[in-house]
Amino acid sequence: MANYVVTVLSSLYGWAERRGIVSEGFNPARRIEKFREPRRERFLSREEFAHLGAALREAETAGIPYEVDETRPTVKHAAKPENRRVVVAPDAIAAIRLLLLTGCRLREILNLRWREVDFERGLLLLEDSKTGRKPVVLGASALAILGQLPRVAECVFPGADGKTPRHDLKRPWALVSRRAGLRGLRLHDLRHSYASVAAGANLGLPIIGRLLGHTQPSTTQRYAHLADDPLRAASQVVAAQIAASIGEETVDGYVTIGKSLSPV
Repeated sequence: MANYVVTVLSSLYGWAERRGIVSEGFNPARRIEKFREPRRERFLSREEFAHLGAALREAETAGIPYEVDETRPTVKHAAKPENRRVVVAPDAIAAIRLLLLTGCRLREILNLRWREVDFERGLLLLEDSKTGRKPVVLGASALAILGQLPRVAECVFPGADGKTPRHDLKRPWALVSRRAGLRGLRLHDLRHSYASVAAGANLGLPIIGRLLGHTQPSTTQRYAHLADDPLRAASQVVAAQIAASIGEETVDGYVTIGKSLSPV
């Protein structure tokens, strides 16, 4: 929070300087040393993806079960145990799925307008993302989700007033992530997970950067350690040759140790 405040103040004084409100170079926040922040990266595993998918399907159909405090006096007015389920609105589930399938930021999806959706070319042409104007290439699954949504307003995901975008996904995400056993997982972690799948598929950092809309290659570099398939294959080749040289038996690239198989 302290780092964020310094950033905001520095930006404010920079804005004031450009408009002549303060003298040039007058920025008291410019030389403040920020606290070191450990980078938080959370990626979904294949199993976690499956759990999340199951929770999304349950949320939009049967509903997610909830519990009530049986000791409260008002419990007699509560729904019967078999009826204690919350069905999540279809548009909220669709927004979460789009975050999963596009790697977009939360506001890029919630602020989306229909005029920014190009079904013919399979693109989102975002007019005002964090990095400015930004095209997002859509896969068939993401296009199908958008194609099933009703066009009831200018916004793809309208809020309660029908005119402004939906404010957030906090409640539906809390229900779905808890049901999937993913407590503490942030919506922004879906963007990291999208990038991790791309890196694991060996697509290359320049392509991943373009998919995510990064303007600086250094931003994409954080995912470099995930693209280790070529290194793993190379390691296996070298280790298998050395294992054969020292008389260890290999089976399909694995070294046999006793009666078990261990990967080289």
